[in-house]
Amino acid sequence: MTSATPPPQGRARRGAFSRFLDFVEWLGNLLPHPVTLFALICVVVLVVSGIAGAFEWQVVDPRPEGAKGRSPDGIIRAISLLNPEGLRRIGTGLVTNFTSFAPLGTVLVALLGVGVAERSGLLGAAIRALVLGAPRNLLTAVVVFAAVVSNTASEMGYVVLIPLAAVVFHSVGRNPLVGLAAAFAGVSGGYSANILIGTVDPLLSGITTEAAKIIDPSFATGQPNEILPTANYYFMCASTFLITIIGTLVTTRIVEPKLGAYDPSRAEDGIEDATKDMGALSAIERRGLKLAGLTVLGLILGLLALALPENGWFRDPAENETLVQDLRPLLKSVVALIFVFFVVPGIVYGRVTGSMRNDRDVIDGMAKAMSSMGLYMVLVFFAAQFVAFFNWTHLGTITAVVGADLLQDWNLTGPLVFIPFILMCCCVNLMLGSASAQWAVTAPIFVPMLMSIGYSPQVIQAAYRIGDSTTNIITPMMSYFGLILAFAMRYDKKLGIGTLISTMIPYSIAYLLGWIILFYIWVFALGLPVGPGTSTYYAP
Repeated sequence: MTSATPPPQGRARRGAFSRFLDFVEWLGNLLPHPVTLFALICVVVLVVSGIAGAFEWQVVDPRPEGAKGRSPDGIIRAISLLNPEGLRRIGTGLVTNFTSFAPLGTVLVALLGVGVAERSGLLGAAIRALVLGAPRNLLTAVVVFAAVVSNTASEMGYVVLIPLAAVVFHSVGRNPLVGLAAAFAGVSGGYSANILIGTVDPLLSGITTEAAKIIDPSFATGQPNEILPTANYYFMCASTFLITIIGTLVTTRIVEPKLGAYDPSRAEDGIEDATKDMGALSAIERRGLKLAGLTVLGLILGLLALALPENGWFRDPAENETLVQDLRPLLKSVVALIFVFFVVPGIVYGRVTGSMRNDRDVIDGMAKAMSSMGLYMVLVFFAAQFVAFFNWTHLGTITAVVGADLLQDWNLTGPLVFIPFILMCCCVNLMLGSASAQWAVTAPIFVPMLMSIGYSPQVIQAAYRIGDSTTNIITPMMSYFGLILAFAMRYDKKLGIGTLISTMIPYSIAYLLGWIILFYIWVFALGLPVGPGTSTYYAP
């Protein structure tokens, strides 16, 4: 073994840190499947509601008199679902809880468009063009940036970009594991950062809307205060460049010196032949990308023509004080625009390259995207029941009021309250890798709680996304972690989970520190909005 390669697993590596990683993995494996977890949580909510109703749990409603949603007598009482009335409510609401769950429709519609672009080969070709065309001195930065942008269709980032980055680094004489680590850090560690609106944005905003509705019904879907998919766009767009800079520095200053030079003797047989399929774009692929790019430009120009004039079709016909209010119809159409901006260029690229010859190919792309959502549909069913039960029982509101009172008693109502909140999200992410599953569990508790001490749900969601993203790359519970480990083991057959996690920890720590600093500067020092039409503070 040379000093240029990661050391093999052995007694020398069984220090305190390795034992900690083993403990995290063991603890994570004790958790049931996320679907089972939500089903169990629903049962727990029912039981707790019965106890709360029997003991008549109640708190004083902190909302001012006359505020929308405030209880008539100023008292919030726990409602039991373990009685005939509760049983009838569960039976009659089971279907509508599922079908009206805000994230469901938005994510499915967006994925229909992504499925067409993926089926045509447009997404894979665009990523390859971006990375393969980068100058060598900017290669690391381009890989991290492309990885962050690929979050718009995260599967393509994991499946295409990460192995491609390893191939590109290998082709220029650098350790392929360094390229793999840089791409993994961008795709997964920078999961919430992007210059584009992706499928995760409507998913999280829908859950946040449902959670904010617990304390303020005006945040319901279709209401004026509905939390839009663009709620964190400004902050996440700026975060893209922060993540790119930090990821590049960590790669070149820490990870690459640690991993050293590549040792081909440790790679699996045939790895050189296997990487040939990810070469340069063909002439027909380049032509397809060019025409798809022109199509996107045309769509953008058409969108501007519909949005910028005062009588534009995407403008609110009512007189409003700000441009953001005028453009609310456009902002509410983000999911539809995602659909169009993936479908139309995808079809153009497919027709040029021959990957889509007729309408059946387009439909197949949409169907394949939907077929991959089976587990998500099951998860959403139980998550929707949990959110509804939590709302019906008033347990979320009572928890929020009690938690807000505790924060005030501990004098944790200022901006520093977000540090323990972000760290808590980091810890939860180590055990429950799904962003939607985490937020569906924690949002009904923490969104009302932090709203009760004066912070807007959009800012709370932005803080959550920091904690959710930064530990993705160091938890085996992340759904693609096993795939990344398999990619890495192609270049080092003896590489294990501990080696991969130890390689990624510098990214995780640097991202967390840098992102928290940016959050406080952006939100509290500069007072900038995290997204269009948002504010830092909430006032009922």
